[in-house]
Amino acid sequence: MALYTFRKEERIRRRADFQRISREGVKYQSRHFRVSVCANILPHQRLGITIGKKIGSAVQRNRLKRLIREFFRLNKAALPRSSDLVITAKEGAASLNFWQVLEELKGLLRER
Repeated sequence: MALYTFRKEERIRRRADFQRISREGVKYQSRHFRVSVCANILPHQRLGITIGKKIGSAVQRNRLKRLIREFFRLNKAALPRSSDLVITAKEGAASLNFWQVLEELKGLLRER
């Protein structure tokens, strides 16, 4: 059951980490998301989410963050080990449902 958790150490919280991943990571884009992937020295994956105020109201942004965290939680076994992912939402992402978010992010990370 521990496989489907989202622990504190799996979150990217420091601004310096976000900047490093943005600078050094490999970037993939789709219509609603931009994903930066960078290797780390930890034995697990980490997730960072950035959503600007242009995306929508606080309610819409928080809902989208929950959907992205749920995608990560359910699919982290299929994601590359020892990597950092920063997912940035683009305009129009707030109107997506969970299944649309799931398919778009899976498609982006499948290219890897």
